Amino acid sequence: MAECINIHLTPTLPDRRNYKISVADEVNPAMHIIRIIYYPSVNEYRKVVMNLEESLARILPLFYPLAGRYIREQKTVDCNDEGAEFSVAQLNCLLPVDVAAVDEPWDPLLAVQINRFVECGGVAIGICISHRVFDSTSVATFVSAWADAARRGGVPSIEPDFDMLPSLFPSENLPTLDMGIARDTSDRVGGPAANANIVSTVGKIFMFDKNLISALRDSVSDTPGWKSSASGAAQHPPSRVLAVSAVMAQAFMRADRAKHGGGPGGSYKRGSVIGQMIDVRERTVPPVPRHACGTWVSSSYLEHTAEESLALEHDYPSMILKLRAANAKVIEDCKRLLSDKEFGRWTMIGSSIDVIKKITSPDFNFVWITDLSKFGCYELVFGFGKPSWVSLAHLPVNDFIVLMNTKDNDGIEAWVYLHESDDEEFKDIIRNNIIKIDDGGDACDTYSNY
Repeated sequence: MAECINIHLTPTLPDRRNYKISVADEVNPAMHIIRIIYYPSVNEYRKVVMNLEESLARILPLFYPLAGRYIREQKTVDCNDEGAEFSVAQLNCLLPVDVAAVDEPWDPLLAVQINRFVECGGVAIGICISHRVFDSTSVATFVSAWADAARRGGVPSIEPDFDMLPSLFPSENLPTLDMGIARDTSDRVGGPAANANIVSTVGKIFMFDKNLISALRDSVSDTPGWKSSASGAAQHPPSRVLAVSAVMAQAFMRADRAKHGGGPGGSYKRGSVIGQMIDVRERTVPPVPRHACGTWVSSSYLEHTAEESLALEHDYPSMILKLRAANAKVIEDCKRLLSDKEFGRWTMIGSSIDVIKKITSPDFNFVWITDLSKFGCYELVFGFGKPSWVSLAHLPVNDFIVLMNTKDNDGIEAWVYLHESDDEEFKDIIRNNIIKIDDGGDACDTYSNY
């Protein structure tokens, strides 16, 4: 069993008592953003835990909304200093709370669990931060500040900004995005067994090492048509994230076609939508600061009819070019985000609201891709060495891809969440059908379920 305490901070100033979230925050799905950071054998474990607790208390004033509680009816965080949840466990479940334990007035916005692997002496830090107030970049900012405080002592010289986003794009009382994530109401021994979708969703990790990514990138460089239509100049080679994203998107499209009658003589009529999440920080004019907190995210969308999707499933270079072009348009749009408020709102959430309606439509196959590979997770040093691994957790969400960096900083882990009935088909497509590479093995290595 875990020991649990609430970490309090110095009293929040009266003018910060009520933190109004932005419209971009209020439409986020009701869930936590998860990180689990693993470290090898740790000496003086009790001192390590004490330092983690004390350093967390020191930085909470900088991230003061995380010590409050969310009031859903008012779209406000009551910064009442109830504190963050901090627990220490001997490995029962790596996370302190269920992934969907958010949005109720008793739910902590930040919950941390320090887990000890008794046999080897290793430590895993499980972190849950409500998506109602933070996006993944905000989480990375917070965890980096915590690690800095634990390693060096004192308070890091960082100035997170909580005011800019809600002042520009205030709450509009819009509904949250329903991704089918249900709160676990069971006794949480061993994990969220009662979650509504957990039985039908499986998670896989596909590992793309540097050699496989290099082969993917090289496979398109000599392809006819791999030229700029405007100048005739060669396109830049795809990034490792783009190379892997294209593979995974094609696999999802093929699996969906196989599932819904797309074989020979089939009557497949579903269109496809591929959504890619894009951080707008430092891409606006003037640039939004890197440490601005909240949901500073836009999305690009690649939408095709069933006929167009069929062609794209078999054309890897075209898939790369289309994904790249979709992202480039949104990045260009970011320049107007602050100067044109109406356009900025559309860029942040308006376009998404229109497209997201197709998530539940039987006429579309909707795939989400988000890139977390650039957050420097393997540089998070709390004072007892670098991480040996950084992971996510099981999410009961289908057709969702999260790209993570590898420890050696040259590969990609593709965390894939899909319906259990699609599992074997998806793996076969990845291994055998997406792209042929003469590397003496499969297109990627696959870990077991998590």
